[in-house]
Amino acid sequence: MKKSNRNVFVAQSGGPSPVINNSLRGIVNACRSYPERFGSVYGGYHGILGALREELLDLSAQPDEEIQLLRTTPAAGSIGTCRYKLKSNHQEDFERVIEVFKAHEVGYFFYIGGNDSMDTAHKVAELAAERGLDLVAVGVAKTIDNDVGDSEFKLVDHTPGYGSVARYWACNLQNIDEENRGSSPADPVIVIQVMGRKIGFIPAAARLADPDREMPMQIYMPESGLGLLELTDRVNDQLKERGRSIIVISEGFEVGDVGASKDSFGHTEFSASQVTAQQLVVNHLNRVGLNARGSARGQTVGTDQRDTMAYASTVDLEEAYKVGENAVRIAVEEGSGFMSTLIRKPGPIYSIMYDKVPLVEVANSEREFPKEWIAKNKVDVTDDFVRYARPLIGEDWVSVPLRNGIQRFARLERIFAEPRLPKYTPVGHR
Repeated sequence: MKKSNRNVFVAQSGGPSPVINNSLRGIVNACRSYPERFGSVYGGYHGILGALREELLDLSAQPDEEIQLLRTTPAAGSIGTCRYKLKSNHQEDFERVIEVFKAHEVGYFFYIGGNDSMDTAHKVAELAAERGLDLVAVGVAKTIDNDVGDSEFKLVDHTPGYGSVARYWACNLQNIDEENRGSSPADPVIVIQVMGRKIGFIPAAARLADPDREMPMQIYMPESGLGLLELTDRVNDQLKERGRSIIVISEGFEVGDVGASKDSFGHTEFSASQVTAQQLVVNHLNRVGLNARGSARGQTVGTDQRDTMAYASTVDLEEAYKVGENAVRIAVEEGSGFMSTLIRKPGPIYSIMYDKVPLVEVANSEREFPKEWIAKNKVDVTDDFVRYARPLIGEDWVSVPLRNGIQRFARLERIFAEPRLPKYTPVGHR
């Protein structure tokens, strides 16, 4: 194989999103546009574990129909993802990745993920250069939490995946409000737990359901600094005034030790915990008593908010694809060491440009929710946030293909590259 026609390894990492597969599709389609540059496109089966285990799914051998169906296939069931982190003290893992890339003549590495993934892409690229492997590594922004980049939004305006989860909650809070309107004589309070372990962008999206603030809704983000006592007082005040109350709490809302489990990155997985924050809040409110007849009820939505295509944002879907396409353009025109990003253009009309930022700047970055976007009462967000987030949820429904009344998702054939190296067990799995 000519050096100019090298193979591609693309992988996904961390939690999935409704639109992550469209970034993958953008990469595959864009690589096809440069047949003189790219050879076979391999998907890492379950993220970076696919490189460690030498499980390279041949995406070039897939039927075109299945590749194009990735557009409306949510989550990461196509090539899989993982939460396995290449740690700095596990040098053996890094060496294995380079060995596999050399064995399969991989010259391009696209990593779809969040801040930890960008750090991995950066470290792999550095080691490849040290080991004499000509490798172009480009990151592709993804995370529903919208916590990648800087708090000034100069590195990335928002991450693909966030717009769809924001739309999910904007629509579902409307449904919840209808439920609460009708059942409030018996169930005046409903507590909704949403994702957002350390940052408030997802719970803040609840405000998109009610930008005119007609619902009796309170939003408790991790940044609010409020606890159960303040929540109890505010709920009872609202019950006295409105007769009902909708409480949106982040999964990271401070209620004490909820027995939360952690993933391999050290991130708390509240949705996998034995007791949720929502359950504790509901139990507490019913124990201390409400300023109204009836009881508090709760609802904890788990992975549904990040794996549902029906509520996906059409804007998010298009941007996810173009971010993937842009990553390939960066690899061809700019070379290694960048992340494909999107930057908002100035002005009142929403418009995005696709650009690049150095991996070293975005690796392990973690933005904060702007303090000026938190309302003075600490249980709401400002109109500036609404203006920021409103364009991201789109204007229409995604059209999902149906077959026999159920969704038709992509089903990639399990065609793998022939192994060329001895079997290997990742350091973290020994």
